[in-house]
Amino acid sequence: MSCCSTDGTCSTGSTVTVDPAAITTVYAVAGMTCGHCEQAVGKAVSALPGVTAVRVDVAAGQVTVSADAELDEAALRAAVDDAGYELTGRA
Repeated sequence: MSCCSTDGTCSTGSTVTVDPAAITTVYAVAGMTCGHCEQAVGKAVSALPGVTAVRVDVAAGQVTVSADAELDEAALRAAVDDAGYELTGRA
């Protein structure tokens, strides 16, 4: 069952400002298909300690994470997995 409309579309229109001093890394995430996915992954990653900004690009299957310091990739992977998606590595 999908949370998208019958034509497979969904949008949120959120904007994120990234701190230029933060460490920014792009990760590949599998399984995202719509705005609900965007919100679920964004919320899960934003809850990690040190994260200052998150941008989820469902179409590209990528999550851009900015943080005060290098993130613990195992914790990031666990957060994405717990949200129901799969972190497949750095993009």
